[in-house]
This record gives sequence, structure tokens and C-alpha cells, in this order.
Amino acid sequence: MSNEREILTYDLFGTATRDLAQQVADSGFRPDMILSIARGGLGLGMGLGYALAVKNLSVLNVEFYTGVDERLEVPIMLPPTPAAIDLSGLRVLIADDVADTGRTLELVHQFCEGHVAEARTVVIYEKPQSVIKPDYAWRRTDRWIDFPWSVLPPVVDPDGLAHEAARLRGWSRSRSSCVTAHAS
Repeated sequence: MSNEREILTYDLFGTATRDLAQQVADSGFRPDMILSIARGGLGLGMGLGYALAVKNLSVLNVEFYTGVDERLEVPIMLPPTPAAIDLSGLRVLIADDVADTGRTLELVHQFCEGHVAEARTVVIYEKPQSVIKPDYAWRRTDRWIDFPWSVLPPVVDPDGLAHEAARLRGWSRSRSSCVTAHAS
């Protein structure tokens, strides 16, 4: 893997979402539901829902990555999961931010098999080592990806670990000013 990073900004995220929606539309696939893999696929699923005029959105929470380059042995689905009856006969578009190992997408695709009319996968980034080839990908890269929603440490960090890691990297917390009105 290259030491260079792929940088996705919020502006590029908007472009990627629109480009992916166009790929889906051009392919003739008309999803009845978008199934977003939490957390990385949530923004993409919402954006695709608007761009493809799909109001039926659902979320499946899968835990695999536990830290930077740290993951469980196998991905696991966390409850609640959509009931098979809710998926029955639907054309489902499964959305995630990246197909890195591809094992998360593979797990969710297998979950849908036998219940849906058709399931297709869409990702912003596809890595060469992915065990599953997404039906739609915006870019292919072997670089580490900095996503705009996860490049900075959490605002709430009870253990202080994320902020300490950021400090060691030379990052500073960005602060915004807010005006709060209180009712008297």
C-alpha cells in the first residue's frame, strides 16, 4: 500500500455521490430500497436516496474495524437488523464508504441473498484486495483514505485517547463559535 493518502473532502463527497447515482441510473437498476452500512455508508445512502428518488432507506450496523488498521477477525452484524420480510422481493442497493477487504459488503450481500429480488453494491472507494467487486465504485485506490467525517478525533472522547493521538500527529481541534439563545 502506498504511503500517500486519498483525501475525500465534503465537496468531493457530494461529487462522488452524484456520480455514483448517475452510474446506478445509467445501468437501468432502479432500487426499491437503499440499505446503508453504518457508519461509513450512512451519508452515501442518504445522498443516493435523494439523487435516485428512493425514500425507503434502511441501516445495517456492522462492526469490523475497531481502530485505525485494527479489525475483528470477521465482521459481525449488530442488532437491530432488518427483518427478512421487510426485504422480501425488493431491489436493494447496499451502500458503504469503502470496499477495503470487502468482507463487510460480502456479509451484508449474503444477508440479503434469498430474500430480495436483486441486491447490488455501491461504494465510494474500492481497494484492489477487496474479496467482492462492488457493482458501482467512484474510485479505485490502494491508498489509505481520509474521509471528512473521520479524519478529526471525536468531539466527545471520554477516555481522551483520540485527542491524544491527534495531538501526537500535530492536529489541533477546530473550534467554532456558537451563539446560544436562552428563553427567559
